This record gives sequence, C-alpha cells and structure tokens, in this order.
Amino acid sequence: MSAIHVDIVSAEGHIHSGEASMVFAPARMGEVGIAPRHAPLLTTLKPGALRVQQPNGEELSFFVGGGILEVQPHLVTVLADTALRAKDADEDAALAAKKAAEEKLGKAQGPIDVAKAQAELVEAAARYEFVQHIKKTSTR
Repeated sequence: MSAIHVDIVSAEGHIHSGEASMVFAPARMGEVGIAPRHAPLLTTLKPGALRVQQPNGEELSFFVGGGILEVQPHLVTVLADTALRAKDADEDAALAAKKAAEEKLGKAQGPIDVAKAQAELVEAAARYEFVQHIKKTSTR
C-alpha cells in the first residue's frame, strides 16, 4: 500500500508529521480527498475538520481554523492559521469562544468590525461543531 507524507503546522507550532493512506481537508470550495500520487494542488482552507487516515487504518482528526493546503504527489503540507489535535479539544472552551464571538458580532459597528466578528464566529462555530463530533464519535 502506498502512502503520502503529511505535515500540519500552525502559528502555535508543529502539530503533526507522518504517513497517511488518505487525507480529507476542508477546502474553501468543499471537502477534498487526497490520496498518494495526487496531482499537485494549492488551495485555501476554511475552518473545519481535517482527517488523516494512517496506513494502519487508524484515523487522526484535527481542527484547522483556515489556512493553506499544498499537495504534491508524495507530500501534503497544511499551513493552518490555527490547529488543534482532537485529543486537545475542550468543549467548554469551544462553547465559550462561540458565545464570545456571538456577543462580539452583536456589538460590532461598521462593516470592518462586522466582517471580523463574522469570521471569528465562523471559526468558533466550526471548532465547537468539531468538538461535538469528536465527543459523539469517541463515546461509541
């Protein structure tokens, strides 16, 4: 079975490096699946879940808050604005961030403040949805 190398980095630091049989990423225009020997691709990411299927069948989940995805035939590089391992997901923190973003949007004045608050709310809501999904799948 062939594999593709995956590197996930963010401003916080190096998040993951390893081999994968498949990678699923939340591209701006929809989820993309990347297999070994995939054609070169460069796209932006939207906030959401990034999944790495390892050659042994185990799946690792990460939250990315946006960024850039670069695909080469034997290498996937994710340069995330923010990134979080599933094991580090905190439901209370995600919910608090979502509520704070909602409040900020409610108080925003002017188009720039509204746009910034909307972007923060999109990321916070996606992070909360990610945590909820992880919680649901880990209790099975």
